Amino acid sequence: MNCVPQNTKRETGTVTRVIDGDTIDVRIGNQTFRVRYIGIDTPERGDFYFYQSTEANRRLVEGKKVTLVKDVSEVDRYDRLLRYVFVGDVFVNHELVRQGYAYAYTYPPDVACADIFVAAQRAARELERGLWKPTPTYAPPPAVLPPAGVSSGNCHPSYPGVCIPPPPPDLDCKDIPFRRFKVLPPDPHRFDGDNDGIGCESN
Repeated sequence: MNCVPQNTKRETGTVTRVIDGDTIDVRIGNQTFRVRYIGIDTPERGDFYFYQSTEANRRLVEGKKVTLVKDVSEVDRYDRLLRYVFVGDVFVNHELVRQGYAYAYTYPPDVACADIFVAAQRAARELERGLWKPTPTYAPPPAVLPPAGVSSGNCHPSYPGVCIPPPPPDLDCKDIPFRRFKVLPPDPHRFDGDNDGIGCESN
């Protein structure tokens, strides 16, 4: 992939553990490092599509030899290596977004492939791949109680991964317990302010 820096640190190692859709443990020599994929984000445990994203990552990398490529930052605030990850010619970060298992996530200064990831996300959304499918065939996540006074059956179809009632009243992100959930038109509560298909992206 032409976007990947050519003159930054490159390391090879073996994946010993898949943590979730965007984090792995890699043994390099005699040491094991936790690695966070640059430029993408996948659902957290308990969130919509967590298990599918984690399993997709597992199929791509578990037990395999990987090449790790640095962008600008060495580690994140949790001391995880920030890297682009390759298995042979497969660019894992990009592949997860392309297949609809991850969101493009731009976090400067590590933005060499940001445009590529955004384009892959747009294509996955248009093709309704993975978490962008309008009628997913996955097992639903554990039930979360809706806001007080709302029956569990009163869920608006614009928010298929969670249970949010239709207006009235008009709800804001601060009124609900959900973050980074899938949003479909018409989005009566306007949770998806930037029209990228993801609601309440900020805490």
